[in-house]
Amino acid sequence: MAGVFQVMAFGVRALDKNDIDASYIGKLAKIATAEIISSKELNADWQRAAASLLVAIGSHLPDLMMEEIFLHLSGPSSALAAMIQILADFASADALQFAPRLKGVLSRVLPILGNVRDAQRPIFANAFKCWCQAVWQYNVDFPSNSLIDGDVMSFLNSAFELLLRVWAASRDLKVRVSSVEALGQMVGLITRTQLKTALPRLIPTILELCKKDQDIALIATSSLYNLLNVSLLSETGPPLLEFEELTVILSTLLPVICMDNDGKEHSDFSVGLKTYNEVQRCFLTVGSIYPEDLFSFLLNKCRLKEEPLTFGALCVLKHLLPRSSEAWHNKRPLLVDAVKSLLDEQSLGIRKALSELIVVMASHCYLVGPTAELFVEYLVRHCALSEQDRIDLESSQAKVGLICPTELRAICEKGLLLLTITIPEMEHVLWPFLLKMIIPRDYTGAVAMVCRCIAELCRHRSSYNNNMLDDCKDRSDIPNPEELFARLVVLLHNPLVREQRATQILTVLCYLAPMFPRNINLFWQDEIPKMKAYVSDPEDLKLDPSYQETWDDMIINFLAESLDVIQDTDWVISLGNAFTKQYALYTPDDEHSALLHRCLGILLQKVNDRAYVRGKIDWMYKQANITIPTNRLGLAKAIGLVAASHLDTVLDKLKNILDNVGQSIFQRFLSLFSESYRTEESDDVHAALALMYGYAARYAPSMVIEARIDALVGTNMLSKLLHVRHPTAKQAVITAIDLLGRAVINAAENGAPFPLKRRDQLLDYILTLMGRDESDDFADSSLELLRTQALALNACTTLVSVEPKLTIETRNRVMKATLGFFALPNDPIDVINPLIDNLITLLCAILLTSGEDGRSRAEQLLHILRQIDQYVSSHMDYQRRRGCLAVYEMLVKFRMLCVSGYCALGCRGSCTHSKQIDRTLHGNFSNLPSAFVSPSREALSLGDRVIMYLPCCADTDSEVRKLSAQILDQLFSISLSLPKPLGSSVGGDIELCYGALSSLEDVIAILRSDSSIDPSEVFNRIVASVCILLTKDELVDTLHGCMPAICNRIKQSAEGAIVAVIEFVTKRGAELSEANISRTAQSLLSAAGHVTEKQLRLEVLGAISSLSENTNEKVVFNEVLTAAARDIVTKDISRLRGGWSMQDAFHAFSQHIVLSVLFLEHLISVLNQTRVAKSDPGKGENSILLSETQLADDILQAAIFALTAFFRGGGKVGKRAVEQRYSSVLAALILQFGKCHGLANSGQHEPLRALLTAFQAFCECVGDLEMGKILARDSEQNEKEKWINLIGDLAGCISMKRPKEVENLCKIFTKSLNLHENFQREAAAAALSEFVCYSSGFSSTLEEMVEVLCRHVSDESPTVRCLCLRGLVKIPSVHIYQHTTQVLGVILALLDDLDESVQLTAVSCLLMILETSPKDAVEPILLNLSVRLRNLQISMNVKMRADAFAAFGALSNYGIGAHKDAFLEQIHATLPRLILHLHDDDLAVRHACRNTLKRFVPLMEIEGLLALFDSHRINSDHRSAYEDFVRDFTRQFVQHLSSRVDTFMASTIQALNAPWPIIQANAIYVSSSILSLSDDPNILALYHAQVFGMLVGKMSRSADAVVRARSSLAFSLLLKSTNLISWRAARLDQADSARKGS
Repeated sequence: MAGVFQVMAFGVRALDKNDIDASYIGKLAKIATAEIISSKELNADWQRAAASLLVAIGSHLPDLMMEEIFLHLSGPSSALAAMIQILADFASADALQFAPRLKGVLSRVLPILGNVRDAQRPIFANAFKCWCQAVWQYNVDFPSNSLIDGDVMSFLNSAFELLLRVWAASRDLKVRVSSVEALGQMVGLITRTQLKTALPRLIPTILELCKKDQDIALIATSSLYNLLNVSLLSETGPPLLEFEELTVILSTLLPVICMDNDGKEHSDFSVGLKTYNEVQRCFLTVGSIYPEDLFSFLLNKCRLKEEPLTFGALCVLKHLLPRSSEAWHNKRPLLVDAVKSLLDEQSLGIRKALSELIVVMASHCYLVGPTAELFVEYLVRHCALSEQDRIDLESSQAKVGLICPTELRAICEKGLLLLTITIPEMEHVLWPFLLKMIIPRDYTGAVAMVCRCIAELCRHRSSYNNNMLDDCKDRSDIPNPEELFARLVVLLHNPLVREQRATQILTVLCYLAPMFPRNINLFWQDEIPKMKAYVSDPEDLKLDPSYQETWDDMIINFLAESLDVIQDTDWVISLGNAFTKQYALYTPDDEHSALLHRCLGILLQKVNDRAYVRGKIDWMYKQANITIPTNRLGLAKAIGLVAASHLDTVLDKLKNILDNVGQSIFQRFLSLFSESYRTEESDDVHAALALMYGYAARYAPSMVIEARIDALVGTNMLSKLLHVRHPTAKQAVITAIDLLGRAVINAAENGAPFPLKRRDQLLDYILTLMGRDESDDFADSSLELLRTQALALNACTTLVSVEPKLTIETRNRVMKATLGFFALPNDPIDVINPLIDNLITLLCAILLTSGEDGRSRAEQLLHILRQIDQYVSSHMDYQRRRGCLAVYEMLVKFRMLCVSGYCALGCRGSCTHSKQIDRTLHGNFSNLPSAFVSPSREALSLGDRVIMYLPCCADTDSEVRKLSAQILDQLFSISLSLPKPLGSSVGGDIELCYGALSSLEDVIAILRSDSSIDPSEVFNRIVASVCILLTKDELVDTLHGCMPAICNRIKQSAEGAIVAVIEFVTKRGAELSEANISRTAQSLLSAAGHVTEKQLRLEVLGAISSLSENTNEKVVFNEVLTAAARDIVTKDISRLRGGWSMQDAFHAFSQHIVLSVLFLEHLISVLNQTRVAKSDPGKGENSILLSETQLADDILQAAIFALTAFFRGGGKVGKRAVEQRYSSVLAALILQFGKCHGLANSGQHEPLRALLTAFQAFCECVGDLEMGKILARDSEQNEKEKWINLIGDLAGCISMKRPKEVENLCKIFTKSLNLHENFQREAAAAALSEFVCYSSGFSSTLEEMVEVLCRHVSDESPTVRCLCLRGLVKIPSVHIYQHTTQVLGVILALLDDLDESVQLTAVSCLLMILETSPKDAVEPILLNLSVRLRNLQISMNVKMRADAFAAFGALSNYGIGAHKDAFLEQIHATLPRLILHLHDDDLAVRHACRNTLKRFVPLMEIEGLLALFDSHRINSDHRSAYEDFVRDFTRQFVQHLSSRVDTFMASTIQALNAPWPIIQANAIYVSSSILSLSDDPNILALYHAQVFGMLVGKMSRSADAVVRARSSLAFSLLLKSTNLISWRAARLDQADSARKGS
């Protein structure tokens, strides 16, 4: 919606007046108005866009727009603010059309002003401001047409009073601010009388707002300016305010000026500047009426020295001085005195304002005489503010605003330059006074600006230079030319200092040349432009790390040549004295002090007065602070410069210093109390002495230094300088030794060669001074130590390069101490890069100067290269660049050495220093073959070197890639030029090799010219060339050493190594033997284990797959499994960082189109061939056999893990391979169940878990979800029955899901029953016992299975016997009849098995087979079965008892006919047991007994029993029901089977000793019931006493409550029984008869 209104507004504004349709525009106005009043606030974008549409309509039809708005001014209050805002916008947009309609607006707005809420008052106040501004603009454009009539004036007066008295006094700051802003615009439109009345109220209100933040202060000051302008400059009457009344206003405004400098954000600076300008306008208005009063007011504020007031007053003075110069002309002395009184102020804000005011005063000729010089010096002093001054000022005082010393310095510099250039009257003040400003130490920072100003003055006054010189001579306080020259030459030191000081000084020297000896002018005109050109571009200068040293040398040469040109001894002596005096101008730590030493040194070189020289040397040494390294170095160079002409004088001085180290009384006194003082003082002196000796040797004439160097080294004088500890002191001594070596080299170059004696001792000195112990970390070095090491390496190179040749021990010691510097961090780069360059140069020098023949040099080369390998393969880019650069440089030197000898100085090609290997000069070489003198190709170990540098050709760093390619080129270029070992052959003929080398060089040329080429393409070309260039042995070495390269922490390099290995294996894999394949596979597997990045590991595994595919895959598979087995045993493979690499290898094989089937078959063969070692100590197995057995078990475990990975990670390819080998895989897994459960029983659970995981993965792979569910159910239970059942369930599931696989599986498991291990036979039997059910479709296989199962029912394993029996009873029904007799015979035999589980299985199987067995098969063995089942009915095994009872009941189907009587006897024999177990603890036993009893009832032919066994009591589990049943049964039994009561009673009493308490209780109740119901005296006589006695015993001794309770119940039965009474009577009669007979 907002966009639509914006487009409409734009279109309306663009309409031509002739195209206006008032009715259409009126509709648009109503639409816009309706949108605006739909919300209470004018905040939404679309509402503001609608308002802009109304404003656009007003530009064409103002009356229409206003009428539309006027309709809503009397409406709801929510629309008022929006309408007023639109009127304000219209007044701002089109003042000329709005102003004539102001009366109509005011007449409608004033009535509603009294009801405006605070929230809307800012909008109304802003509207009044805009309306008044429109009136002012209209009056400016049409001054003759007055809009302010009586009505309008009345309206404005009313509004003014309301805003002033009510709104401006509001508590809401926003209302007050907007009201004051509106009042500021209204003051010019109201009557003068009303304005005068309002001033006492209006002015305090405005001044209060001036103290707020910048935004509010800007509004307040703007309103105040309008008020002052109307009040003071009115044409209709005198000022309404006296100056005394204005002081409050002015005092309030002065601190507001500071707000411009208090900005918090950059965006506020413009607001502060506007506020500042408004304040200045206020002061200008006041000053135009009261100039003198205002001047006095401002001076008084300056004298108060209150920072905000003083700062504000100075700013106002600066602003008003040009505008009030006439009015204040007579006040100049007062202003100058006031400014002078402020020169010592410390506030930066006041300094800034004062500096600006001084410039303004100078422009109006306020500065004359000595006072002017005082003010100029004030500016110069602040031009010299340094960074340290800034820190000191900021920390020591509060500042006004955000004024900083840098800003103050810039202001003063600009001011001084303006005084020089734009104010001609200041020339007489500045010249020659500015020359005086060059010398003071405090003004050093201003020298550049002072020189610039002097140059400007000289350029303006060039026509009368003689007058300039006269001005200098007329003033005694101006320094003489020698002092100026000495000062300016030393200040040339830093070419990068701000304001281009060096250039300004050189320019000034050119202008001041007439002040110096005449013959210097022409030389300077020629030389100074060259020096200015060198320092003209500071940024370019910074690119040269040695620019400072070069520039200092230029300064010294400039001074030396100037002295040569002057040729005035007196002037030179005077200049030397000037140099001597100016030591006080520089602190010892100032680098200018070091240059001053050198300047004095070069001057003394030109002086022939030996006493003068000796005196200045003493002075120089006395003034030098040798504790500061730069000062010490400057002193040493100065001494060296002096030594060029006065060597003996210098040496005498140095010897005197050395002899007097620590000999002063004060030093000896301090050393008694402080060891550190003695050490530090000694270090400084020794460092200085060492440098002075070194530079003395460096600058001294070559013809005279040999004896001095020999004396210095030979007398161990240097050893006195070695006991230094501070890094800078060490640097000094190292530099001195290096200078000695360079002096020897220079002497050789100048035709005076001599060997450096005790050179090895000097090397030891350097290594000692490096301060690096073997245990230190090379990566942790301080900056000074780094510099020390860089200098030491450079010095070592110098000493290695001179005669005599290095010894082997010294060479190795140097290498050991220095190679580690490759590991230094990259920062600071300006120190590290030279250090590394020095190290590479040193290594090349060692290589060039060591060894006697090619072989020894090759060995040395390889030794150094192998030491650098760790940096070539570093994860840090800069370390790899360093390592590769070092290798490349050494190979270049070695190649040159092989071709053209060597140069001790490192020159390339032919040079005067080159030392050719001339065999005729070496007698021991003349009779040796060339292969001994030249290195052989074999000596280069190319295979080892190639795999190190080839991956770097794929590095992320372009420089490393280029260097690595060049390294390979150098290696093969050298190798092709060397003799080949006997019997070796390159990967092709010699032409092919040279073609490959040419291709490699083409790639290098491309890399040098085009860095944008695809790195992978370049790398592939390099690999192809290298593959051709390697011999077979080198290829093997390359492949064997691939592990470190693949483990490179640079991913691209590691990937490059993998690509190279794949290329080598693919192209030349046929050349590898099995041993080579095995070692290569081991290297790749080790690399895969060390690589944690997923993608990189996959690439390594791709290389292994390529090795398998292109060589012997079985060798690779065996290595993979062996490595996996080792990991499983030695590592926690579940927690390996990056995952287990072997599992990734298994995945890679399983996903490989070619290798997947081969790998799966290999795993199956491993599972089938592996055996479990029996732990039988009686067999005397030795440790080797145990180790081999353990290894076999570990490999088997690895194979299971591999299968798991194969199943889960093989994808479509792996799944296809598994489907093809389904039967083999499944059989292997099932057979492993037995072994793994056996290990689990012995406490080794991990193999079982791994197998179950593999099996589950197999199910997921082939999609057998049901089989997976079976595995998930109790699969880890170690009970044999459970895992046997699990196998059976799996077999059943397989038979239903994959019936076509059953026959193959049956054949496999049939053969597996003949295996030696019990667990394997058990697993096979478990599977077969289930597969039998589904074997009806292949009868031949079934016959074989039955035969095998029958044969193995006698297996030594009870489990196998059980499973075989189960399998036999599961023969399909169509085939079972022909095998029933055979199966029953097996069952009968196993019922007597010694193992209970076998017996139980036999009983269970008997139950199953009896359901379908024919009578002719059962009847022959019926009685045997009955007897064996009765024996099993008393088993402690509940299941056994239940099945035995049930099976016995099942035999009732066959107990008819001829076998009826015999079987009936068996029934009566077991009947008591059935009755007793009818209420067994186990429910299954109860059910079995009930069913069996019900089956027996028809055979017993007792009528009453049939109804009894059909009653509910026999089926109830309640004790009372059972007891009722027993009472009824015993009644029937006693009644109908009295002849069998005796045997029944005997069996029941026997059960009183049963192991089950419940059976004992049952027997007690049954026996007591029989006795209570039986009336047979024989029975009572036989059993009553026996039962009674046993009941007493049970009641008193039984621990079971149920037994005791039943015994009590039995007593009650017996006591209540009538038979008991007759029995007691009979017993009493017998007792009486016995007494009588006695």
